[in-house]
Amino acid sequence: MSTATLVLTGVVAFILGYIFYGGYVARLVELDPNKKTPAHTLTDGVDYVPAKAPVLLGHHFASIAGGGPIVGPIKGAMFGWLPAAIWIVLGSIFIGGVHDFMSLISSARHDGKSIGEVINEHIGKSAKTYFLIFVWAALVLVIAVFTILVAKTFAAVPAAATASILFMIIALFMGYFLYQKGASLGMVTVVAVILLFLSIWIGIVAPFHLSMKAWIWVLIVYIVVASVTPVWVLLQPRDYLNSFLLYTALIGGFIGILVGHPAISYPAFIGFNIKGATLFPLLFVIIACGAISGFHSLVASGTTSKQLDKETDAKMIGYGGMLIEGVLALIATATVAILTKEAYAQSLGSGGPVALFSRGLGQFLGYLGIPQKIGVTFGSLTVSAFLLTSLDTATRLGRYAFEELFSGMPALSNRYTATGVTVIAGGALALSGKWSTIWPVFGASNQLLAGLALLSATVWLAHSKKSNWVAFWPMIFMFIVTLSALVLLAVNNFKKGNAMLGTVSLILLLLAVFMIIEALIKKKPQEA
Repeated sequence: MSTATLVLTGVVAFILGYIFYGGYVARLVELDPNKKTPAHTLTDGVDYVPAKAPVLLGHHFASIAGGGPIVGPIKGAMFGWLPAAIWIVLGSIFIGGVHDFMSLISSARHDGKSIGEVINEHIGKSAKTYFLIFVWAALVLVIAVFTILVAKTFAAVPAAATASILFMIIALFMGYFLYQKGASLGMVTVVAVILLFLSIWIGIVAPFHLSMKAWIWVLIVYIVVASVTPVWVLLQPRDYLNSFLLYTALIGGFIGILVGHPAISYPAFIGFNIKGATLFPLLFVIIACGAISGFHSLVASGTTSKQLDKETDAKMIGYGGMLIEGVLALIATATVAILTKEAYAQSLGSGGPVALFSRGLGQFLGYLGIPQKIGVTFGSLTVSAFLLTSLDTATRLGRYAFEELFSGMPALSNRYTATGVTVIAGGALALSGKWSTIWPVFGASNQLLAGLALLSATVWLAHSKKSNWVAFWPMIFMFIVTLSALVLLAVNNFKKGNAMLGTVSLILLLLAVFMIIEALIKKKPQEA
């Protein structure tokens, strides 16, 4: 079997899933193209800003993709490429796509407010409080993990740092001309994309060198600024622009695999227990964003729903965005599949998942006649750009959660205090430098957050007098997986003397349990 068969089978499954299952889910909520969305009814020029579907898909996809669908599948392949691939395909179609779409449309139907507000309306205030605390804690873990990964990538591949800085400058001008000067999207896109790839070349010839710790401090300052500025200034145009990098990597990698059809050398299945890590439940939390991610619900209900131009855009952006991410996760799995078991272990030990993916992508692009060195550098730049996107998006979402948690208290609920507290907490964890230790706890909290978002969707559908099984059964599965994983991680971290992560795991577990109890007692779903 070749990697071409693996990836092509997955892509066909995603296309069919989008047409049939995605179509069913969209019809279930009765999307209305004529209904005014919050982006129009609550326009404020800061967070509520209508965006054309291609721009919003780029922003949304860049925000949810990040490094998750690359790092997760590569780490999850320790059990073999087959379990990872099966979970990516089935999870994306039947769980992740539903989760993302429901989070987006339910938020849009509630004035663009977060999932926490949906929970407050349909379950109760206590459940909302538990949820917001959980969300904020989970986002602090996201900030810590991605700060470390971005800093590590910038230190190891200085060209990525130079290109990323130039991306931001280009995005600032793009946002200015689009929203302040009324320039056409097509013209601005063409110019910006040309400058984007020019900046990659500049990054290669003029790399910017700093130590990993120095980059962490630079990133801490950056995310503070990115969190408090209007969304149209940097985040929206930068994410849209970055999406062209990822589209290029996706299309180039996919075609390269089809042309070169490299053979699979890695075992399909290695074992259920790998050095104390068991396939169930850890595979389903380690892969995280490649199949379903609670972080996506925060993006969908935190920033994307506030920019949704028409309700009918939600299927392409919410459900479709998740399936595109599934393709990226399959390509990441393919970069492992072409290695031997020994080479996989060596690659993870020497350069980590980002370096492994970059080398694999470089090989795939090499089948198209692109020099492998350029392909590897492009892969590193692509991953670093999206890690950075997830980082600043997570900071903004952490700010939203903190503001909601302390609404009514101006000293705490303003965007500057909320951003500061969030960044201090995430930055302190990041300075520990132990991303590989934090990742499993992040993965478990992230997937449990997905279960809570599905709980919100289940209750919302029931109160809307609609069939809710599309959200109910995925919710049950995610609760079983993630509660088991958090118990396991809490016990293991306490055994290893890592009291901080053990305590975090326990707190997240208890918050989720409290919220589930609230849902069962106060607002039982009317159907399942």
